[in-house]
Amino acid sequence: MMDISGFGKIILFAGLLLTLLGAALLLAGKVPFLGRLPGDIHIHKPGFSFHFPIMTCLILSVLLTVLLNIFLRR
Repeated sequence: MMDISGFGKIILFAGLLLTLLGAALLLAGKVPFLGRLPGDIHIHKPGFSFHFPIMTCLILSVLLTVLLNIFLRR
C-alpha cells in the first residue's frame, strides 16, 4: 500500500504534466508551419476533407524522445 506522500507526488506530477500539455496545445496554433510541413497528407474532395500530419508527428516524436532522454536520464 502506498503512503500519502507518494500519492501526493503522483497527483502533483500529473497536474504538472496536464498543465504543460495544455500550454503546448494553446501555443501550437501560433507556430505557423506546424501541421503544414512537406510530407503531411491533405486530401480535399467535395463534401470530404482529410488531414494527416505525418511529418509533423515524426518530427515531434524525435524531438520529444531527445528531450525526455536528456531530462530523465539517471
